[in-house]
Amino acid sequence: MKKIGILGGLAWPSTVEYYSGICRLAEGRHAADKLGGLARMPEIAIESLDVATAISLLGDDHDEASWAGFDAYHRAGLQRLQHSGADFAVIASNTAHHRFAQITHDMGMPVVNIVTTAAAMCARIGVTRVLILGTMPVMQSVVLRSAFAEYGVEAASLRNARAQRRIATTIYALQNGRIDGAAKLIHAIVAETGAGRLRGRTAIYLGCTELPLAFPEQKNTEVFEAGGTLYLNSTALHIQAAFQFATREPRPCEH
Repeated sequence: MKKIGILGGLAWPSTVEYYSGICRLAEGRHAADKLGGLARMPEIAIESLDVATAISLLGDDHDEASWAGFDAYHRAGLQRLQHSGADFAVIASNTAHHRFAQITHDMGMPVVNIVTTAAAMCARIGVTRVLILGTMPVMQSVVLRSAFAEYGVEAASLRNARAQRRIATTIYALQNGRIDGAAKLIHAIVAETGAGRLRGRTAIYLGCTELPLAFPEQKNTEVFEAGGTLYLNSTALHIQAAFQFATREPRPCEH
């Protein structure tokens, strides 16, 4: 198996899910194959960044130079993973994928893209519209919407400032281990948008790797329904893509 590099710490609770999720998939495959002894695990290197530093380095899309520190901070982490012997990497953060092209430019190893992985799933299951929930850079990102559009999926995000603040508050709570009431709040915000009444098959993209923690029974499920709404679990989708890449199954979307 290929050695997996995880660029995490953004924030740490979802990084834990990446490690445990990959190991769970390895154990599941071992059990399904009815093999004796210990399950064969992929080697994993984790480069854990400081989320506070990453946030402090966020740039302004009207000023390309303002992103230099953010890009360099994440790129240096990927380079350390590569030097550790990782064959490929995943960035355990949707926000960083707003700058995916700049961060991964000329990297000597593949980096599996969380957004194109989700967009490819939409194409497979017939989802034609997504509502993106996440941090402000994610919800405002033309880059993320374009990634979905390449797979024929129309992506939108919250426009109401109050709803945006409520999602940001929910993400902060989940990053700090406060799960109670988070799923109910997400359902309420989605209901207010009227996403379920839009034409075509619509799904909600949980576009922060902490947001799936609001649904503890579904946190390992790539696509799930809750409260009559279809959700795309960006974390679980990315974990599955990483495991498939490591085990040489059909290649996930990558740059």
